[in-house]
Amino acid sequence: MPDQHPPLIENNCYHLFNRAVGSEKLFLSKENYRYFLRKMEQHILPVADIYAYSLLPNHFHLLVRIKIQKQLEDFYYQKKETIFDPLKDDMPRFVMQQFSNWLNGYTKAFNKMYSRMGGLFMDHMKRSRAEKESSVNNFIFYIHKNAVHHGLTKYIGAWEFDSYPSLVNGQPTFLKRDEVIQWFGSVEAFVKFHQQVIKLKNKDL
Repeated sequence: MPDQHPPLIENNCYHLFNRAVGSEKLFLSKENYRYFLRKMEQHILPVADIYAYSLLPNHFHLLVRIKIQKQLEDFYYQKKETIFDPLKDDMPRFVMQQFSNWLNGYTKAFNKMYSRMGGLFMDHMKRSRAEKESSVNNFIFYIHKNAVHHGLTKYIGAWEFDSYPSLVNGQPTFLKRDEVIQWFGSVEAFVKFHQQVIKLKNKDL
């Protein structure tokens, strides 16, 4: 069985997934979704480029590429105020800590807003490495089809809280849009790739 928690290595692309504990929901309002995205930009962009995402009521998906070693070291220096020493410091752990800070910070804000206590996310974020360009394209389609797959919308592009609209509408975005479109060849090819048949899942979120 593939390792679901491999280290996040520099210049590698990963599909990331996490969900709420038990039957909890991660998002109870549109502002919850927006706040989650703002905190994602704050914590994740310093250590990873973001290609695609989908936020659903009880789970989320991301496709990211961890930044190269020099960029990570520069951020480490800025954050830790010390020179990165690969003999003493674990860079994948430092990268993972940024993800933990993001989710923990959201949990604290969510708990305060809803007078709630305890963890909100599962302890370990699942991740799988995209080893080929073809698998990257498939991961992006998989992420964008989730809202349709779970019955939240009827077609890709209609869900407010995934990256599909930002990748096709030309508006300013924190996503690495040009790189994504280049993988598919053109915006038209990107749209066509997303017109595949999607199997629905009869499950309430």
